[in-house]
Amino acid sequence: MRCLLGCGLLSLFVFESNQAQAQSLPILSQNPPSLRWQLVRTPHFRVLYAGGLDSAAQRTAARLEQLHEPDVATLGVSPRPISVVLQNQTTVSNGFVTFLPRHAEFFTTPQQGLALGTVDWLDGLAVHEYRHVGQFEKARQGVGRVLGPLLGDGALGIAAVGVPQWFFEGDAVGTETALTRSGRGRIPSFGLGLRANLLAGRRYSYQKAVNGSFRDHVPDWYVLGYFMTSYLKTHYGPAVWSSVLDTYYRFPFYPFSFSASIRRTTGLTVEQLYSRTMAEIDSTWRVQQAARPAGPPVRELAGSATGPVFTQYEYPQYVTDSTVLALKTGLAYVPQLVLLSRHGPERKVFVPGQLNLPEMLSVSAGKALWPEFQPDARWGQRIASELKLLNLKTGELTRLGRGARYTAAALSADGRQIVAVRTDAGYHHALVVLDAQTGAETQVLPNPRNDFYQQPRWHPDGRRVVAVVLSAAGKTIAVLDPTGADPARALLPVANVNLANPQPWGNFVLYNSSQSGIDNLYAVSTRTGQTYRVSSRPLGAYHAAVSPDGRTLAFHDYRATGARVVEMPLDTAAWAPVEVARAEAPSPYADALAAREPAGQLVPRLLVRPDSAAPRYGVRRYSPLHHAFNLFSYGVVQSPSGNAVSLGLRSQDLLNTTSVFAGVGYDQAERTFSATGALSYQALYPVVDVDVTYGGRDAAVIYQGQTYRDQWQYTRFSAGLRLPLNLTRSKFLRALSVGTAYLHERVFDYDLPVRKRSETGPGQPLNAIQTTVSYVSQLKRSARDVAPRLGGAFLGTWRTTPFARGLEAAQWGAQVIGYLPGLGRHHAIRLRAGYQWQNQAQYQFAPAVSFARGEGYVSFDRLRVASLDYNLPLAFTHWELGRVLYVQRLRAAVFGDAAQGENRAEPGNRAYRNVGVDAQVLFNVLRLRTPVEAGVRVVYRTTLRQWVIEPLAFDVRL
Repeated sequence: MRCLLGCGLLSLFVFESNQAQAQSLPILSQNPPSLRWQLVRTPHFRVLYAGGLDSAAQRTAARLEQLHEPDVATLGVSPRPISVVLQNQTTVSNGFVTFLPRHAEFFTTPQQGLALGTVDWLDGLAVHEYRHVGQFEKARQGVGRVLGPLLGDGALGIAAVGVPQWFFEGDAVGTETALTRSGRGRIPSFGLGLRANLLAGRRYSYQKAVNGSFRDHVPDWYVLGYFMTSYLKTHYGPAVWSSVLDTYYRFPFYPFSFSASIRRTTGLTVEQLYSRTMAEIDSTWRVQQAARPAGPPVRELAGSATGPVFTQYEYPQYVTDSTVLALKTGLAYVPQLVLLSRHGPERKVFVPGQLNLPEMLSVSAGKALWPEFQPDARWGQRIASELKLLNLKTGELTRLGRGARYTAAALSADGRQIVAVRTDAGYHHALVVLDAQTGAETQVLPNPRNDFYQQPRWHPDGRRVVAVVLSAAGKTIAVLDPTGADPARALLPVANVNLANPQPWGNFVLYNSSQSGIDNLYAVSTRTGQTYRVSSRPLGAYHAAVSPDGRTLAFHDYRATGARVVEMPLDTAAWAPVEVARAEAPSPYADALAAREPAGQLVPRLLVRPDSAAPRYGVRRYSPLHHAFNLFSYGVVQSPSGNAVSLGLRSQDLLNTTSVFAGVGYDQAERTFSATGALSYQALYPVVDVDVTYGGRDAAVIYQGQTYRDQWQYTRFSAGLRLPLNLTRSKFLRALSVGTAYLHERVFDYDLPVRKRSETGPGQPLNAIQTTVSYVSQLKRSARDVAPRLGGAFLGTWRTTPFARGLEAAQWGAQVIGYLPGLGRHHAIRLRAGYQWQNQAQYQFAPAVSFARGEGYVSFDRLRVASLDYNLPLAFTHWELGRVLYVQRLRAAVFGDAAQGENRAEPGNRAYRNVGVDAQVLFNVLRLRTPVEAGVRVVYRTTLRQWVIEPLAFDVRL
């Protein structure tokens, strides 16, 4: 799973040194330790949960048992029992399956909007994620079976390295589409980007479709994979991918082995599969487009970008009769609120933080409201969703509902009240009314059936609320009265029709519906129940907003170059009456997938069965401490703190409280072995780290003209505390880390006549304490930014030997970094300055500041360093070299470094003045899913008038 907020910022401060020292295990995301965990055990699942989630946990366990066979039937596997963790302390809507360690996690806060469809959130997760379990289980054959004893569950990842990500996600989307009434394959907005590209004549190469672009919108792996996997299932049978994987896992370790497996099974290469899939859905969509009635003309608001880079303007809200507030996003922009008008350029208004639900932007009475993620400073699994209220005239920003869980919210017409959707930690859904000034909850609407509310809006009368309501039978739009004077009233029959974005106006409610097969705007009369088609855009019209004078309707209209905000007259006489929709229109492959699935007619009935009919499983207390050790990889393993490969084992519990690594490594340079054991306990507010290493050394020194070589052993022990804090609260990603550690190192059988000052010696153990403080604040970056364009960072280091036993040394250092925008849109300047002081008469610590590039580190008593970097992209490309290489970006950095060092025992200073250029290429090789970046550094050492050329290490972009 991708890290959400501010992750990895402190990795800026990693310095290379030749000093061996312990490496801390990575920080994981934990829940607060106050939670009391429970376990529901079924024949094939262990469901872990906390915080009053009993009913949802029982239901999820029953759903998973129902899916155990039918969900993976076409893969021909029966997965081993697996643990599922229900994460209910976060408002992020997500889910994933991993084999490091093997388990699944379901995030229990449902999605808002069209993407949810008409199926309960946890039911949909169960179908999709359990398909991934079956996919991974498929790897336990052929080579995977051989690698299992060597790698443990890590063998599954090694064996599947050649399987493209589009298969994993696309096949899972196809399964949810076939086995439920509303998987993403049935939702037109899911494939909207691909449909827009094809109908605009933008049929990209397979390389570009798989690897992406910094210029054009390339649909993600879910979309590409759904259509490609579904094409093969419908033309070659539902079990075709099982045959492909059987062939692949016999021996996957050669280039393009997955494509070769498809060809051996179907006669098609992967390129031919892609080409035929695109041709078939292109033809289908063009036929559908030709049959659509022409809608009324629209007028695009001024100020929308028309350049070659994909840019979107979405979710319009009227501020005045002629101005609209919208969210601007794209490959070249961080999400920002902009003001559009019928005349004149757009105006940037505000850059929000980590948006939760952008489409719930709400504007009334000169104020704008939206929900925003707020991560807990310490516990990565606890993420609130609070409300931000912006005064559009003064720019004042108010934070409402601190620590709350509001996933959708809207302002009343007078700006005094807020209606919001809240799903608590127990999976109970509610509509609540808040005071817009204080954020206090004034009402909670009753919801005895626990229906799920989506995207509520106030009626202009300020008394009633309109919302989409999802129940076990499907969706409807309901009018609710928070005062309780009138009962809730459904405006549409509850049906399997995807509805979203209700917008009350007069005696009508406008809304989004995909009932025709394309998302467009509809309206329902609150008096008669008659429904009308309001728009008939060729690709999709979304998020209706009515001007204050009631004469104009704004919405965003999708294009291949990105959505644009458009207007049309609000004329009810031009609306076309349509029948009330009771079912979704057919979508490509969806019905064919359901018809061919062995359980295609069984599972939909199971998923709508009342909760009371589900079996009740036993519950028992689950102690994270008793399950702290969970071995998941052994034999040949990769160190979690680096790229070293060792013989050993790795352990990590399912709640991320305890990580353990133990292994035997080999130093190829000195041809020596070492054994390491490391433990990181992260359930407390400070992280506790312990590391022990015993190993051998084989080195030589030159002393008085003679070379001496020796072999000796060393023991190193370290123990420390770390406090990693995520301080992100706005458009700046902020992180603070404070840590202190004790290090003891001793050597045995050391017989050389002298030692390096960076090494311990006989009878001279090292007993040191290191304390570090690091802080980073960076403005969010767009996809095309090559470096931070605003912000700063600080690293302070203090190392000492306070125990007066063995070697004595001291060091402190400080380094400051500043980020500034460059001359071009995606250019960035980095300024860096540092100072290091040390007492190194007996021992030299590793550097605490960066040294001049192009130079080997030289240890001084006093060291001053400074540098200036100018980073810029050179080109965003789509270069292809057949199947072998795909180049996405060229970038460069011009830099100048200065360093000045002095030693007390030596007169004078030693100065370094170097300039250089970094040139790097971002590329994909052999169509592997992860891009890498590599390049070369050319440095001119001005003092010596010498050129130095260095390769830049590969940077893997996860």
